[in-house]
Amino acid sequence: MNKFDEMILVVKRDVLFNDESNAFHGFLSDQEPKFKAIEKTLDTYETKRRGDMEEDPTFKQLVSYCLLVNERNEVLVYERLSGGGETRLHGNMSIGVGGHMNDFSNAGKFEDQMLENTYRELEEEVGLHQDDVVGMQTLGLINDDTNEVGQVHIGVVFKVDVKSEHISAVESDTLRIDWVDPKAFGDLDNYETWSALIIDALYKS
Repeated sequence: MNKFDEMILVVKRDVLFNDESNAFHGFLSDQEPKFKAIEKTLDTYETKRRGDMEEDPTFKQLVSYCLLVNERNEVLVYERLSGGGETRLHGNMSIGVGGHMNDFSNAGKFEDQMLENTYRELEEEVGLHQDDVVGMQTLGLINDDTNEVGQVHIGVVFKVDVKSEHISAVESDTLRIDWVDPKAFGDLDNYETWSALIIDALYKS
């Protein structure tokens, strides 16, 4: 199936951000009141064709974005290679494993949809089975309307505790992975925008 024919979960921007009163830029912690307000809107999700949504900023495509942390408190960093689907992000480093969310017929509430999609992406991209997840917690949301990719996406950010031995680049033609001490993230210009914003908020402050 062409990626643009994929049916994905989206939320109307005016609902998500309450007519922009809850709009934000960068990383929004789950401890912020604005997070709680946005979270309540996620059950209003709709299922739309991805190709129609890519250039329609009146909707936000929902994306799971997982930070994987191993037993040494290192964070998984990967590079998107040319075999990946999103050509606008090729060559950038990232700390977020995940992707668009699809509609699982047995999952009604957004929370259930989110978990089903997140576990699927972790297994498809880095070979992590649900039973091997040591721990998972929601960290917040990530949004950036300053570029064409960010304008039509919003990410739900998780921290996933794992053991290094359970992680591998399943799609080796699309991802090159490494474990990095957060103190050694280096120049944020080398990272895709969402990752740079999250690193700046969580590890550089």
